[in-house]
Amino acid sequence: MKVILTQPVSGLGAAGDVADVKDGYARNYLLPRKLATPWTKGGQKQVDAITAARAKRELRTAEEAQAAKSAIEGSTVIVTARAGSSGRLFGAVTPAEIAQAIAEAGGPQVDRRRIEVPSPIRSTGEHTAHVRLHEDVSATVTVQVVAA
Repeated sequence: MKVILTQPVSGLGAAGDVADVKDGYARNYLLPRKLATPWTKGGQKQVDAITAARAKRELRTAEEAQAAKSAIEGSTVIVTARAGSSGRLFGAVTPAEIAQAIAEAGGPQVDRRRIEVPSPIRSTGEHTAHVRLHEDVSATVTVQVVAA
């Protein structure tokens, strides 16, 4: 099934891209979450509008992303969470908590959906997270989890 992405989807493409995906993935994941719309002949006009808007935005945001990367890259953010005596957390550290910690540390505002954690953070200590600031720009941030 051909779909037009309305939001960036990890591993699939950016907003405005036309992707060919399996029917079930489109019906059960992309379409209900408004991440994509079905591709039609009239939808090509929508693709053109989205790509034109993205081109204007990219020139401006590429420089901002580089500035944000220099502020985030190599920094350590501290997240406090409730933990047991062995250092195991009661739950997990979410990308929203990481985004809030970056902002509190003096970094730029980062959308929680742009933060990718390789594996769930469920223990105290140092962990890494990747922040997608732009299509071509991503930063790695060190997350220090301490017991509250």
